[in-house]
Amino acid sequence: MDRLNFLTAGIPISAKPRTFLNGLTRVREMGLDGMELEFGHGIRQNPALMREIGKRAAELGLILTAHAPYYINLNSNDPKIIEKSYQAILETARSLDVARGWSVVFHPGYYLEDRPKFAFPRVQKHIERLLQLAHKEALKVWLRPELMGKKSQFGTLYELVELSSNLGGHILPCIDLSHWHARTGKNNSYDEVERILKLLDHEIGGDVLKNMHIHFSGIEFGPAGEKRHMIFRKSDTRYREILKVLFDYDIAGVLVCESPNVEGDLLMLKLIYDSFA
Repeated sequence: MDRLNFLTAGIPISAKPRTFLNGLTRVREMGLDGMELEFGHGIRQNPALMREIGKRAAELGLILTAHAPYYINLNSNDPKIIEKSYQAILETARSLDVARGWSVVFHPGYYLEDRPKFAFPRVQKHIERLLQLAHKEALKVWLRPELMGKKSQFGTLYELVELSSNLGGHILPCIDLSHWHARTGKNNSYDEVERILKLLDHEIGGDVLKNMHIHFSGIEFGPAGEKRHMIFRKSDTRYREILKVLFDYDIAGVLVCESPNVEGDLLMLKLIYDSFA
């Protein structure tokens, strides 16, 4: 991609009725760039509908991404949970591929009773296998483990960077800036986000900064990390600074707004970002 595109997380609140197809039309009416299809509670869309969604998005010049179901844990010792996790990720990828979408985000899992260093090789093994299965099916979408906001969850910035590096850049992270702020209590300024971008560029390299999938919202957090997403103006998120560093580094890809006021906050972000030009 050659620029940063602004996507809603799911169907805009103002779409009436709230269907994917109406949502895409509403996204275009607002001058936004696309939609992340939210499958957090399961995938119920049939291939015919996904083809129709893809056709509508193409007609409107919109980008599609997708969020896989939440019930994924690639660090589980239970084969049934692993199988269910594989199916959740692959079914999301298949659905998005039918719609000619771009990138699938998934929550990689939880540490459970394991220390992070013992969870890492297990998660990497499963992601490597998922990549092989996706390649075998010729799925043309990115698989992206998400940077997670709770300290009990696998998916720190450093774990995801190491995964991408180990797997030769065939998998890239979804950088959830709000989650990382919630998890660390820091990483909420121009300089701190700049360090994140430099780390990605140095450790993963290639065109990673031109192939970014970013999640962003206000966020409430405590000692254990993330509690809930919030609208920006009720949070401590320094969104103007963060948008400025994304602009200054000419980041390309997608920024998905996960605010409860999804299109209101996304329009605000886009207006601020465009003002830097």
